[in-house]
Amino acid sequence: MLDLADPYPVYRRYRESDRVHAVRPPPAAAGARPAPTTWYLFGHAEVARVLTDRGFGRASPSTGGGAIPVPPELVTLRRIVENWLVFLDPPRHTRLRAHVAPPLGAPAVRALRPRIREIAEELVRPLERRSAVELVEHFAAPFPLLVVAGVLGVDADRWPWFRAEALALQQAGGTRGDRSPDALDRAERAAVALDGYFRRELAARRSTDRGDLLSALAAAGAADPSLGADALTATCVHLLTAGHETTTGLLGKAVLALLAHPEVAEELRADPGLLPDAVDEFLRHDPPVQMITRWAHRDGELGGRTVRRGDRVQLVLGSAHRDPARFPDPDTLDIRRDRGRHCAFGLGIHYCVGAALARAEAEIGLGVLLDRLPALRPGTRARVEVEYAPDWVFHGPSRLTLSC
Repeated sequence: MLDLADPYPVYRRYRESDRVHAVRPPPAAAGARPAPTTWYLFGHAEVARVLTDRGFGRASPSTGGGAIPVPPELVTLRRIVENWLVFLDPPRHTRLRAHVAPPLGAPAVRALRPRIREIAEELVRPLERRSAVELVEHFAAPFPLLVVAGVLGVDADRWPWFRAEALALQQAGGTRGDRSPDALDRAERAAVALDGYFRRELAARRSTDRGDLLSALAAAGAADPSLGADALTATCVHLLTAGHETTTGLLGKAVLALLAHPEVAEELRADPGLLPDAVDEFLRHDPPVQMITRWAHRDGELGGRTVRRGDRVQLVLGSAHRDPARFPDPDTLDIRRDRGRHCAFGLGIHYCVGAALARAEAEIGLGVLLDRLPALRPGTRARVEVEYAPDWVFHGPSRLTLSC
């Protein structure tokens, strides 16, 4: 049984005994299409190979779908998720990414850094006076939401609404525990609300360019009708929801790591120039996305096992990042290690389009917390209460209360 807070001992057992692990379906009924085998990859070499190999894609070659973790009866949510950049294969992926990437690239993010710091400092200011802080609610969740809202050009004051709708969406996909009829209905209603909101915002940008990402997407849609309103609206929902959730998990788990390793906190306070390398090590050591899915588009071999066209491949990033064949002494948090090639942002054509923004948020946010959060002050022994969301995809604390 996997421990939500620490799945790594289980990963180690599979990595050492069956690093390319098959879960075969029961025999199909007469006349029915055989279900695919699901392969779990626990080693870094195999995971990196699949991420960079065009022989594996986001859609099942047998059905054209299969990668979308949303029940088909949730019509609006399914349409939105089907158009998320992360679930598209070329050529649609290539066309859409070309318009999304520049406003999220390194030069644009460098210009945003002063505003990112302002947001972090505004959020942490009231926390300095509290003896108990719920870090997810008051910092780790609103911080990336406020940043991405600014990039998109939407009303940042609505971040509590955005957060509530994003959490509702996640109940319908991934591995969240509550997939009851009420939760699925709430997810569909959230999808309808967000879809309507972004359609209105995109329509407003067609006549008025406000210099934000929504304006860039509206202009792209006008110049290239093949992108379509569904794809543009879905991209906005994706950037707002999935993008902020991964950074929320990264920040929460990084703070837990700093509390468990006060010597690392001291190193970073003494030399803030180590923060970029530290962020990469937090991503490697305990990534906020633990698993992603690909589908085999042709027969091939992985780790000495035969994978057939149409098979599903689950890439266990959390395990790949603890593979001693790639990272010496992998269970040790070492912010001075060679940075290596972790897979937290993916690899290949699906490398995360928001990686530069996420790195900047984590680096700046953690720097501000180290300077200002009482629980992270030198010599402080904070009491920690942590609750993890029941999710193996977006992995991290749903609540993190620090008292001192």
